Amino acid sequence: MPDRRHFLKATAGAGLGVSSFSAPAQAQEDFPPVRVITRGPGHHWFGYYDKLQFDPTNRFVLGMRVDFEHRSPTPDDTIEVGMVDLEDKDRWIPLGQSRAWNWQQGCMLQWLPGSESTVIWNDREQDRFVCHLLDTRTGDKRTVPHPIYSVSPDGKSAVTPDFARIGDVRPGYGYAGIPDSRAANLAPDDSGIFHIDLETGASKLIIPLSQIAALGEIPKPQPGIKHYFNHLLFNPDGTRFIALHRWRYPDGSRLTRMITAAPDGSDIRLVIPNGYAS
Repeated sequence: MPDRRHFLKATAGAGLGVSSFSAPAQAQEDFPPVRVITRGPGHHWFGYYDKLQFDPTNRFVLGMRVDFEHRSPTPDDTIEVGMVDLEDKDRWIPLGQSRAWNWQQGCMLQWLPGSESTVIWNDREQDRFVCHLLDTRTGDKRTVPHPIYSVSPDGKSAVTPDFARIGDVRPGYGYAGIPDSRAANLAPDDSGIFHIDLETGASKLIIPLSQIAALGEIPKPQPGIKHYFNHLLFNPDGTRFIALHRWRYPDGSRLTRMITAAPDGSDIRLVIPNGYAS
């Protein structure tokens, strides 16, 4: 049975597959068995590599399904969220839907860390982004009124940037459907990185963009640069997280600093301050 690490190396094409890739020089007979575990109609994929795609038993594999390719999502495009049962002829099991997704990262679908059977993903409800938590065994579902980006290792909290702002300054990584109400503000004090309590649903702005824009020296400063956050990730013990602080110039180019911080937004450290983090 493939484990999570090997599976993350094995998704390709319009379907999900189970295997691990080997070096080109390796003899053909040394390659492990490979099989495609999703089928049409529709196109299947998972998203980013830092999410838990296998459940703890290695039986169920998460995925997303959509009926088109080769264009950006619109506010009306819905994807299906589901999982593949590797022990039941690779049966596709629908779990829900999402209208908050992109091709790069999907809808942040993943198994909730520390849980045996709960999955979490982002969605859009009316004029706000949310996340759903679904117990795949019992069917119990609840909705937190905020989206997630990186979930803590204990599964109790998350940190997230402003997806509406990302959708404005970095199409392809944000979500369609909710315009950035602060688009004219280059570094707003009411947008930035938020901490989400996944048990209570409470949200708190922990690092405003106005704060990070004033921290240290901005490489190659000039009027009109627009600040935002992207690519957040907790460390293995949940004591800190990293984030990319980016700014876009009026000509469309951008530079990036990397920071780390405590989960409450304190003790911010500029890890890569030169503007060329990636």
